Amino acid sequence: MAALSTNWHSRLLAQRSSRLAAGRDRAIQPLSGLDFCSNDYLGLKNDPRLVEAAAGALGEYGVGIGGARLLRGTSPLHEALEHSLASWKGTESCLLLNTGYQANTSLIPALAGRGDAVFSDSLNHASLIDGCRMAKANGADVFVYGHLDLDSLRGLLAAWHKKRAVGSVALVATDAVFSMDGDLADLPGTLELCREFDALLIVDEAHATGLLGGTGAGLAEHQGVGGSVPVIMGTLGKALGCFGAFVCGDALLIDHLINTCRGFIFSTALPAPIAAAALKAIEIAQGEAWRRERALENASMIRNGLGLENHASAIISISVGSNEQALQRASGLQRHGFDVRAIRPPTVPEGTARLRITANALQQTEDVTRLIQLLGGL
Repeated sequence: MAALSTNWHSRLLAQRSSRLAAGRDRAIQPLSGLDFCSNDYLGLKNDPRLVEAAAGALGEYGVGIGGARLLRGTSPLHEALEHSLASWKGTESCLLLNTGYQANTSLIPALAGRGDAVFSDSLNHASLIDGCRMAKANGADVFVYGHLDLDSLRGLLAAWHKKRAVGSVALVATDAVFSMDGDLADLPGTLELCREFDALLIVDEAHATGLLGGTGAGLAEHQGVGGSVPVIMGTLGKALGCFGAFVCGDALLIDHLINTCRGFIFSTALPAPIAAAALKAIEIAQGEAWRRERALENASMIRNGLGLENHASAIISISVGSNEQALQRASGLQRHGFDVRAIRPPTVPEGTARLRITANALQQTEDVTRLIQLLGGL
């Protein structure tokens, strides 16, 4: 068996020791107990209808797809799923990718290069942050505005716009529902600023797709600007209970990504059974409104029970402070049969360790009540 060299072994051992001392070391923990931490908001990941759809495609297309989308990796199911997502989001076209991280880190550098500018909310997901870093490596300028602070964004846009070079473009990137706090972007306000300064708005609806809006299409629909956001990224692995990601926009944008998005060009495509399951999940999400209503009701019940500010997301953030306290409180809940995990730096800023609790459609009222009682006693 090959072993690390002495220098590498010493370095990794020292880094692990530092993580342990800071309470930042992580270990993979299998699922157990009642689910109050996953992103399966609609309770679809084990739905027999998704299983049946995937099994049917499995028999017809096999386990894998055999190549990238441009190299025999496209089945009729992929095309049907892209059409369904575009219709749901109110856009002309759609492109499937494999993960939300891959989508964001590929999308932004495919659109912004030398002389361009990218403006990013300070609490955006790591995938958007890394996408901005890649755009910066391409020569783009990156500006970070205050979290949900449209005055901050306006000031940065105005300053850049005055000195921008001829032909340069600006992008604004924001989460719709922020994954650690569960708070919401102001999409109408952000869109207005983008129109004023001729900037392209990119919205990550990973934690909004399937859960918010009249048909579950996401935050844009929920805030009355469905079909108006020029670039929407979303995932299939959260409320839709499957796996994968997508970008929706107009046909010219999607054509550009097909030809320039490295995460799309150089990755094997999603397996056809996943596409089949996702198609069924969209149908269920649109047709069974009780699922998103119940998930949001459970989230509201938890927030109200803990005296927290209420808003329309299924993510409840309980600030703890120290890493050790967050781990202890999560462990206490796990001993009582509730799967809640501690969130620590670098996922969140130093000194803001927390419990991140998620509500879903299948949680029972008595379990939600018991969780609230336990949280009050820890």
